[in-house]
Amino acid sequence: MQMTASDPQRTQPPPRVAKHLMDPNHPRSTGGRRDMSLTHVQQWVMSILVTTTILHLAAGFVVAAFFVNDRPSSQIGLLVIGGLFGVVAIAGGLVIHRKSIFSWWLLSGWIPALVGAYLMFLG
Repeated sequence: MQMTASDPQRTQPPPRVAKHLMDPNHPRSTGGRRDMSLTHVQQWVMSILVTTTILHLAAGFVVAAFFVNDRPSSQIGLLVIGGLFGVVAIAGGLVIHRKSIFSWWLLSGWIPALVGAYLMFLG
């Protein structure tokens, strides 16, 4: 049998490849991902450890303020100390990432003390 230009091709088109599956011959590029170096990962781990550890200390001062029954001034003092430790925790995370410590993020360090004050005096 002889093929002419008018005869349809007897070859079938290649099968459609599902786009959600990986093709080993054409791997996808990592496109939007950013490669993190070991130093960058260490910075994130260290900042998370420092921030959460000091925030636990701040929360401890807030909890201690609940158990002081002497005077309201003692409770307020412990809440302020807890808030200051919260600010130090956030500042420590910023310093590890080599960011300026003069940031709006420092206000988030007062959250444990403000929640404690709300629960203690208004709740």
